[in-house]
Amino acid sequence: MAKTLKEHLETTDSELAFLIIKIGEIANIISSELPYRRGKADTKNVFGEVQLVADKWADECLIDELRKTGIVKTIVSEEHPDIVEINKQGRYNVTLDPLDGSSNIETNNSVGIIVGIYKEDLPTQGKHQVAAMYILYGPTTTLVYTTLNGVHEFLWTKEGFVLREENIKIPEPGRLYSIGGLRKDWLPKFKEYIEGLENKGSKLRYGGSFVGDFNQVLHYGGIFSYPALTSKPQGKLRLLVEAFPMSLIIEQAGGASSNGEKSILEIEPKNLNQRTPVYVGNQNLVDKIEKL
Repeated sequence: MAKTLKEHLETTDSELAFLIIKIGEIANIISSELPYRRGKADTKNVFGEVQLVADKWADECLIDELRKTGIVKTIVSEEHPDIVEINKQGRYNVTLDPLDGSSNIETNNSVGIIVGIYKEDLPTQGKHQVAAMYILYGPTTTLVYTTLNGVHEFLWTKEGFVLREENIKIPEPGRLYSIGGLRKDWLPKFKEYIEGLENKGSKLRYGGSFVGDFNQVLHYGGIFSYPALTSKPQGKLRLLVEAFPMSLIIEQAGGASSNGEKSILEIEPKNLNQRTPVYVGNQNLVDKIEKL
């Protein structure tokens, strides 16, 4: 019988294991409510984007439930301009993208949750994460996590989350590319790079959620990018809540991350809402980006 998430975390620090398991439980609460949390809210987030009802509710649910654990000190969420103080005696600081790809809800395409976990106070470099994870709501619900000991995937069943694949390694050679932003706004060298991938037979897969697109690259190999654009030189994705957790996961799976110059995990954040170009995938494909 496949290991449960709890069994798989038996050798992990007990409080960190509890936090990962708890986030998985909260994720299933959110999943069960998504059919009833549709439409736009009458507010905008810190980035000026119109919030969806599901965005706001998922954010509130995660924060309320994590507050009850007693071990979370602060939370940085995409939906809040400032650090959310939870418990001064808490041990962990958490970053949240509470509902990545939420615009996909109306068309029933993949959405998910992205989480980074730290002992150091935020903001700090992504290399200081003690764990990172994401939950993907697709045809099935899956949970992928790392506690710096490899990348492991779990499938939601009636027995809870059970092990689907242990010690995932990004396949070589990469088969896919997934690119955000309008092609007309790509930088010339980047456009040449993508044309080179296309000429070698790489297939385009892009679904509009970082979680869903990243998950395909993790399992099939290739590269995901929301690059620097002529209209957005700093890219679109948020450094703390999106880029840091996914970069830790891809590097733990034998891949690489970059902002075009260096590993994303090495970036020193200047503020909570900083954006960055993101290139994550097979090491050789990311190396070629940096050489541009």
